[in-house]
Amino acid sequence: KERLGIELIEGYGLTETGGIVSSSTGLPVRPGSVGKPLPGVQMRLVDDNVDVPVGDRGEIWVRGENVTGGYWEDLEATGRSITDDGWFRTGDIGVVDDDGYLYLVDRSKDMIIVSGFNVFPAEVEEVLMHHPDVTGVVVIGAPDQRTGEKVVAHVKLIDGSTTTVDDLS
Repeated sequence: KERLGIELIEGYGLTETGGIVSSSTGLPVRPGSVGKPLPGVQMRLVDDNVDVPVGDRGEIWVRGENVTGGYWEDLEATGRSITDDGWFRTGDIGVVDDDGYLYLVDRSKDMIIVSGFNVFPAEVEEVLMHHPDVTGVVVIGAPDQRTGEKVVAHVKLIDGSTTTVDDLS
């Protein structure tokens, strides 16, 4: 905003939702938010098929006239993505604040399950990026015989850094 002199308006959508689910247009701007669902679009955040409380992370599910009825000649993909009562499972993880603003935080397919606990790569990446020597990081899951999966971080450090794995743990 300072550099260009304009307010950036964010929104969120997918091909399966006609390109749009939410928008900040006409709303007070909240940095990092993709706004609120458009009229006629229902949205809920779900974990283990149960709606999560405000402020908790959950998979974004949407329903409305803008949502596809299914995938062309692919009943299996349609069954995985759309519930019997018409909710489309986006695969995106979000948080809604007390005023109904949506914040995107991760992708459910990227989630790592360690000993039954959900680990969101974006959370680990955010923590590692706070270290002064870290200039980039990507977190992925890798198979582990004891825990099912383990967290693996690929970290780029500033040139000349002597930071070790123990320093980042």
